[in-house]
Amino acid sequence: MKVMVMAGTSDAVKIISKLAELEDIEVIATTTTKYGGDLAVTAGANEIIVGRMGIHEIEDLITVNEIDILIDATHPFAVDASLNAVKSAKSSGIMYIRFERPSIEIPGHEQVFEVSSFEEAAKKAIEIVKENVNCRVMHFAGVSTLHYMIKWINPQFMVARVLPVVYSLKKCLEMGIPSENIIAMQGTFSKKFNMALMQEYGVGVAVTKESGETGGTSTKIAAAIDLEIPIIIVKRPVVNEIKNEITFTDVVDVLNHIQHQNL
Repeated sequence: MKVMVMAGTSDAVKIISKLAELEDIEVIATTTTKYGGDLAVTAGANEIIVGRMGIHEIEDLITVNEIDILIDATHPFAVDASLNAVKSAKSSGIMYIRFERPSIEIPGHEQVFEVSSFEEAAKKAIEIVKENVNCRVMHFAGVSTLHYMIKWINPQFMVARVLPVVYSLKKCLEMGIPSENIIAMQGTFSKKFNMALMQEYGVGVAVTKESGETGGTSTKIAAAIDLEIPIIIVKRPVVNEIKNEITFTDVVDVLNHIQHQNL
């Protein structure tokens, strides 16, 4: 059986690793970055495809490689990727499985603000720091969403924590983030470590997205609350097109389902 895993997350790495242990399973992984591809190879993928793909590219990949099952283990915020995945699987007549990392319960606290978009997050950040023009905003939500923030906030006052890869560093610098305000580190991190970073950079407000426990959302929120720093949480987007598809929130359940199909 040939299984295609649309990867790029730590969840996908776990799924690939477990699939690689099964007999008669060939894993082809797709990622948007070389970094993600390297992780997939280390996890045991038989083949990797690096680069962004539209519906037609995914359909071609399914046909050429005779894929039996497509597992969409992309990030909860990678809406376009999930849409392309489910549409490609349907048009190709193969099984689509969505792995959705579990959500966390956002604590009700006066310093915690939930918003529906990064544009809204930027506006809320401005509202919070308007009385302190030199206040720094720490962006925990990745380089791909940073451009939404700097449309509204001077990049000189942005602190970005991003993956330690050339692409992320280059994008930050291109957007005007000072080099001393770029924290290139692979998470997740403890509450104490997040607190230390916020204190070191004199952060007045933090921005993150609801990436679940796997994404370290809880420790970021806890750190901000303990420091009495406002934190803005961008809620997960709802993808209506996959609501009725096979969806799992546990890697073990994914594996059990695949094994059942392979009998």
